[in-house]
Amino acid sequence: MIKRLTKHGNSLALVIDRSVLDLLEIDPDTPLSVTTDGKCLIVFPVRDPKRQKAFRTALAEVNKRYGRALKRLAD
Repeated sequence: MIKRLTKHGNSLALVIDRSVLDLLEIDPDTPLSVTTDGKCLIVFPVRDPKRQKAFRTALAEVNKRYGRALKRLAD
């Protein structure tokens, strides 16, 4: 997807398509982190720490329960 910046007052804005916003679960209240690696602009939603902890707990449980089977499938 190629985008162009649009003039917004004295600034420039990048308009993000609704489909991308929906995929990333971003709404107008979602805080976004904007960084760069020196060549690329990187924008991603800042997630709630409670949500991150719940995800890590669930991932650990899946790995504990099915880790060996998943490893065999990967090989």
